[in-house]
Amino acid sequence: MCRPLLGRPCCLSLLTFLFVVVVIFDILSTCSGSYPDVDNPLPSISSGDKEVDGQHYKYSSEFSSMLRTRLEKMASSPLASPEIFNVDDYGAMGDGEDDSEAFKETWKDACSSTNAIFLVPCDRVYHLKPITFTGPCNSPLLFKIEGTIKASPHISDYEKDRRHWIIFQNLLGLRVEGKGIINGNGRKWWLNSCKVNKTLPCKEAPTAVTFFQCTNLRVEGLRFRNAQQMHLSFQKCNNVKALNLWIHSPGNSPNTDGIHVTGTQFIVIKNCLIMTGDDCLSIVSGSKNVRAKGITCGPGHGISIGSLGAGKTEAEVSNVVVDTAKFSGTTNGVRIKTWQGGKGYAQNIIFQNIVMDNVTNPIIIDQNYCDQKEPCTQQADAVERHKRFRSGCEIQLQQKHPMSGDSSTRYQSGSQRKK
Repeated sequence: MCRPLLGRPCCLSLLTFLFVVVVIFDILSTCSGSYPDVDNPLPSISSGDKEVDGQHYKYSSEFSSMLRTRLEKMASSPLASPEIFNVDDYGAMGDGEDDSEAFKETWKDACSSTNAIFLVPCDRVYHLKPITFTGPCNSPLLFKIEGTIKASPHISDYEKDRRHWIIFQNLLGLRVEGKGIINGNGRKWWLNSCKVNKTLPCKEAPTAVTFFQCTNLRVEGLRFRNAQQMHLSFQKCNNVKALNLWIHSPGNSPNTDGIHVTGTQFIVIKNCLIMTGDDCLSIVSGSKNVRAKGITCGPGHGISIGSLGAGKTEAEVSNVVVDTAKFSGTTNGVRIKTWQGGKGYAQNIIFQNIVMDNVTNPIIIDQNYCDQKEPCTQQADAVERHKRFRSGCEIQLQQKHPMSGDSSTRYQSGSQRKK
C-alpha cells in the first residue's frame, strides 16, 4: 500500500543484475517538472532484430521502402469521394451461418481500390472463421464496423492456427473504427483451459484481433467482448493510436488480456475501459515509446510490463508512460514481471496520477515470475540484490531476497512497513 505525502510523489527505482528496471511511481499525486511532458514524443531508440513473444522478427528495409513510396504517391494523388464496399453486397447474410468468404471478397476489392470504406453494417451479427486481411492496399482504408462480428464457435475451425482469429497485417494508414462489437465467443475456449480445468493439457487459444506490422494505424470507438484469449494485440506496429475502446470479459475468464503490446513503438492508448480476467494492459519485449492515458481497469490483473525473459531469453522494454489510470477491484495495480535467467531491461517506466480502489497488490516488481504448472528452478544468482530506492510515501515491501544499497526509507527483509 502506498500513501503519498502532500506534494511528494512516490518514486521508486530498482536496479537488477540481469534485468535493469528503472521505474517512477506517482500514486494519487503530481509533481510539476519532475516528469517529461507526456504529450511530447518520447526519446527514440535505434531498432534492430529483436526476439518478440518467442519469434524472431526482422525489420524489413524493403517494407520500409515500400511504405515511403506509397506515402509519396498518396500525397500527390487528388482527393476523391470514398467508395463504400458493403459486405452485404458480397453475400454476407448475418443469419448465423459463416460469412467469411463474403468478407474476403469485400476486402479484395476494397484493398484494390483507392479511398475505400469497408463497411460492416449495423443491426446484424456476422459469423467469421479465422480470417486475415492482408496488405499492402492501394491507399489507406477505413474498416468501418457498425454491426457485430462474432467468432465461429467451433474449435475445429482453428486447426490450422489456434493463436489467431482476426489478423490485419502489412497495412499502411489503416483505420478500424465504428460503434460495433467484436465478439470472440470465448466461453467454450475458457471451459477447455487448463487454468479452469486442471485436468486438461495447456493449449493455446486465439487472440481475437491482431494487428501485425501495421504503420500509421488508428483503432477507435469499438467494443470488444469475450475474447477467446487476448482481446487486442499490436505486434511489430509503428505509430499507433488506440482510442475510446471498451473491452469486457468476465473476471474469471483465463488469459483474456485487454490490450497486448509487443514489438511495437510509438503507440498511444487513450480513454479505454477494460474489464477482463487477466492484464488490462500488457507491454512486452521489443516495445518502446508507449503512452497510456485515461485507462480504467477492473476487474483484471492490472497493467503489466512483461512478463519478460521467459526461457532465458533477452527482452527489452523502454520509455513507457502510464498517466491517469483508475484501478477498481483488480488483483494487481501496476507491476513489472521478469523470469529468472532472462536478460535485458525495462527502463524509463513512469506510472503517474494513479487511483486505486480495492486493489490487492498495488505495486509489484517480481524478478521471480513463474507462470507454469511445474515449479520453476530457483536461480538465486540471476536475481540482483542491490537496490536504489527513493520514496516520498509510505510503502510495504515484499522481498524474496535480502537487498543491499542505500534507501531513503528504513526497512527490514520480508514484508515490512516504513518505520
